[in-house]
Amino acid sequence: MSQIKIYGLRTNLNEIKLQLSDIIHNCIVETLQLPISKRFHRFINLDKDDFIYPIGRTDAYIIIEILMISGRTSSTKKRLIKMLIKKINEQLHISLNDIEITIIESEAFNWGFRGLTGDEVNLNYKLNI
Repeated sequence: MSQIKIYGLRTNLNEIKLQLSDIIHNCIVETLQLPISKRFHRFINLDKDDFIYPIGRTDAYIIIEILMISGRTSSTKKRLIKMLIKKINEQLHISLNDIEITIIESEAFNWGFRGLTGDEVNLNYKLNI
């Protein structure tokens, strides 16, 4: 299970939302080996007054948070981060300095879906990759 939050300026995200969602989804499916039907993306569109970011970033600056059940190896997570940065940079021409990604993990019992906790659900994909 994974869920993705993408933060950015409303004016920027509205223009790239669908393409960015496709890039993220393709990287997640390839790296985490999730079924193609598992797409959980939330775009948090912020007005300029609500998005304060460091000097050296542009209006294209985005933050991607990947929430997922624990279990993947550090090499899998690093591969995912590097693939996302590379594809976003190449396909959307967003500067490397304007892309930040964080993976946030929690144990399966901290998740609730399909009426159960995550450790009770029979997933159709592996977590230990």
